Amino acid sequence: MPDVHVQKLYEDLKEPLLLEALTALPSEPIIVPAGDLHRPGMALMGFTENFQEGRIQIFGESEMAFLSTLGADEQRLAVERVLVLGPPAIFVVLDQSVPGPVLDLVRERGVVMIRSALPAVEFQAELTHHLERVFSPTTEVHGTLVDVYGVGLLFTGRSGIGKSECALDLIERGHRLVADDIVEITRTSDDVLIGRYRDVLRHHLEIRGVGVIDVQAIFGIRAIRMQKRIEVEVQLQEWEDSADYERMGLESRFGEILGINIPQAVVPLFPGKNITVISEVIALNFMLKVYGYDAAQVLNERILETMRSSNRLQGYLDRDRE
Repeated sequence: MPDVHVQKLYEDLKEPLLLEALTALPSEPIIVPAGDLHRPGMALMGFTENFQEGRIQIFGESEMAFLSTLGADEQRLAVERVLVLGPPAIFVVLDQSVPGPVLDLVRERGVVMIRSALPAVEFQAELTHHLERVFSPTTEVHGTLVDVYGVGLLFTGRSGIGKSECALDLIERGHRLVADDIVEITRTSDDVLIGRYRDVLRHHLEIRGVGVIDVQAIFGIRAIRMQKRIEVEVQLQEWEDSADYERMGLESRFGEILGINIPQAVVPLFPGKNITVISEVIALNFMLKVYGYDAAQVLNERILETMRSSNRLQGYLDRDRE
């Protein structure tokens, strides 16, 4: 994960969060070590025991109202208590004016102060969401991600095995492409894997013998989506006569991405096999399991019950002959 720094945050969020830099942003990157945000109300009054160092500080209406009750020297002292915590930046919300002594102090200490026109609650929620995303573990996987009936299917397998062709057939049947060739994957705070396309490849498919096609241009906006939760890995493999493939589905297989286990279906390929319909069935079967219905388990229980009933009947007949 690349370093997160204040200058990049300001550049990325200047327009959406209505930001205005009240102090100069230095050319040397200011690293943001963690995604936590602090409201320093108690710290301004001198209680800093539960405050962690190196966190972004947000001055809301309460903080600014408290500072307005103080004289110039007291304002500097109060803010000094916050600066001791080493914040990478201080954000002032709701377009509030900053007292001159406070502004002079942060400039003297080289601390970046940025103002936003948004209310505190909205600003904090948006900034938290952005920081969660940039601090989340990420990786890239060679594969194709398609939204099939609302289920994110990640197709993996060797280059040229037919992942893009399968995706193209699914798109033609009304499903939605997320990413092809390279899938950027992020693990969110609640241990969910989110896949999206790499910007430079944006909704393009490479079909061998045809070339690169623009899915949105050909099939329309309904054929694509920006990102999707990855719920099942579909691993495509060449058929091997000696391989022992799962037939009943009683044993669950899992793949691992960024430390998260996701259900895995291994699909052997041979000429004439309808991988598109199989992919749709994988998605629908996954949804059934989510809602508590496992067809393999139900069939297994039915077979076992039939065997038990047959044994009971045979026992009755044997006793009847005595």
